[in-house]
Amino acid sequence: MTHFRPAALRVGLIGAGIQASRTPAMHMREGAEQGLRYDYELIDLEALGRGVEALPGLVATAERRGFAGLNVTHPCKQAVIPLLHALSDDARALGAVNTIVFEDDRRIGHNTDWWGFAESFRRGLPDVRKSRAVQLGAGGAGAAVAHAALTLGVGTLAIFDVDQGRAEATAAGLSARFGAARAVAGTDLAAAMAAADGLIHATPTGMAKHPGLPLPAELLAPRHWVAEIVYFPLETELLRVARARGCRTLDGGGMAVFQAVEAFRLFTGITPDSERMTRHFASLGPG
Repeated sequence: MTHFRPAALRVGLIGAGIQASRTPAMHMREGAEQGLRYDYELIDLEALGRGVEALPGLVATAERRGFAGLNVTHPCKQAVIPLLHALSDDARALGAVNTIVFEDDRRIGHNTDWWGFAESFRRGLPDVRKSRAVQLGAGGAGAAVAHAALTLGVGTLAIFDVDQGRAEATAAGLSARFGAARAVAGTDLAAAMAAADGLIHATPTGMAKHPGLPLPAELLAPRHWVAEIVYFPLETELLRVARARGCRTLDGGGMAVFQAVEAFRLFTGITPDSERMTRHFASLGPG
């Protein structure tokens, strides 16, 4: 895809409970550094008193207003797919979209979550054992993170979700892409954790409006690494408990930054400065 360098553009984030998101600040600061007039709006379903049934109208309105695209977050990453004209290979494989580009009267869905998690993991936990891992959550973000985990070399990934059917579907899709039995839908969390090298957390638990632990603390042992995708707050209860129990940890900030790096490139055609975006994210405080 060939881009011209825009002088100005408008993008947005659509999801629920997103008023505290750092994504707008990251995008607008990098846009300014690149010499762009870069406006970033929040389209918060919760603030609007709407549900995912409002997506068709909200996406159409953004397109009509001349947005370059939209970032998409919980609970819209899968619900938005029927509204799109085409999907990138990654988005199609994952069945989840976190970035929409409006181009030539078409809506193209992409997924930058998986690369964001993978890049953060490579930098933050480069030398950990990955023979077996447990993942909690198989929603839109969970599908992307599971794809990243197997790309990173996790041997077997046991996926748990409150919706067992969703865990089974995610595991089946991963095994079809990566090889039989690389991913399984878990049924016994205690047994899976006892056999695992690490834990990936991909549910909303731990977010500002969803406090708490996603699993019993006693299942965490010092040999485990724990990778979190929640980044607001950056210090979740899971990370605090995991460190107290001797685990190596990775917070959700890196994934937030690196998915934004790729989304910025898709919106603008400009490769942003990832180190500068990382520094800016850190300057926004611990959350």
